[in-house]
Amino acid sequence: MFLIDGVGSLAPVILSAFLAAAALSLLLTPLVRGVVSRRGIVDEPDARRVNRSPVPRGGGLAVAAAFLLVAGAAAALSPVLPTALRPGLLPAGQLAALLLGGAAAAVLGALDDAFDLRARWQFAGQVGLGLGAVALGLSVTSIANPFGPGVVAFVGPFAAGFTVLWIVGMINSINFIDGLDGLSTGIALIAALTLGVLSLTPAVDQPAVALLCFALAGALLGFLRWNAHPASVFTGTAGVMFVGYTLAVLAVVGTAKVVVALLVLGVPIIDTFWVIVRRLAAGRSPFTPDRGHLHHRLLDLGLSHRRTVLLILALCAGLGAVSLVASAAAQVYTFLGVLVGSGLVLFVVTRGGIAHEALTPDSYETEGESD
Repeated sequence: MFLIDGVGSLAPVILSAFLAAAALSLLLTPLVRGVVSRRGIVDEPDARRVNRSPVPRGGGLAVAAAFLLVAGAAAALSPVLPTALRPGLLPAGQLAALLLGGAAAAVLGALDDAFDLRARWQFAGQVGLGLGAVALGLSVTSIANPFGPGVVAFVGPFAAGFTVLWIVGMINSINFIDGLDGLSTGIALIAALTLGVLSLTPAVDQPAVALLCFALAGALLGFLRWNAHPASVFTGTAGVMFVGYTLAVLAVVGTAKVVVALLVLGVPIIDTFWVIVRRLAAGRSPFTPDRGHLHHRLLDLGLSHRRTVLLILALCAGLGAVSLVASAAAQVYTFLGVLVGSGLVLFVVTRGGIAHEALTPDSYETEGESD
């Protein structure tokens, strides 16, 4: 059987969490948009962005609020929920890392949206989020062995360091791909749904994590109504920080699903990797904004905004499907194949004469919403 026994009794609760988060996000987003617009928190057009008029940013606060409200309510009501969702959905420390850490990530991102923090302060905040999660008991203690049976165990400082690196890396992967209307939101939605379905399989059997994943997916879907092309609001750093952090934590709690998350988020992770490699090879800071991302390359090749987004989302959905049916080894081999293949494609495209212009490195946020 593909899904766990008793999933039918859990479906109404999980679906309710999904719909409640979607409705909240759908209703809250215009309110957030109005507040940030009145305060002048907008993305202005420039040479690298594709928006041609000022667009409010910081809409990701609606996603964060919708998820945190639904997840918090589900945790509070867990004593009356089906047995598989008791008690409290997750151990207290992990639940605190998810909810308190997620709220902190959204606040930190909102500060950048409002005050344009320098890259070093944002990076320090990301590391702080990772350390806080570790202090609350979140840790990647093992991952599935991609080359044989059993697991690869992490212990002590190495486990803590890997967990912090995982959280920081996930936040930046979402940030770096956040360059077209609905792109990062759609990718995160696919990732949340994939992790949710995976959590309902016998191999993982974590219905509480599935509920939380579907709640996040609902919040993203409600926001996507306003963020899809042409977007009336951008997620901003608030959304990037919150979504990246929350996906990182959901991939770690209980049975670590790091390899699966690596695959389903393969496109943004690989894009981030090659962008950093290229910038370092050119003697520039890895946080120096430019038009060298995958989505910029596809636009330069002549694809429309909408087709570029749909193509990348289709790739992510395909990788998500592979992650649900493939073995750990096959997942790793697929990820490595996409890594090498994408590098070759980007090399050929770059050698073909598609230019990119490096811009000022002073603003880390411009690496994100460039719709």
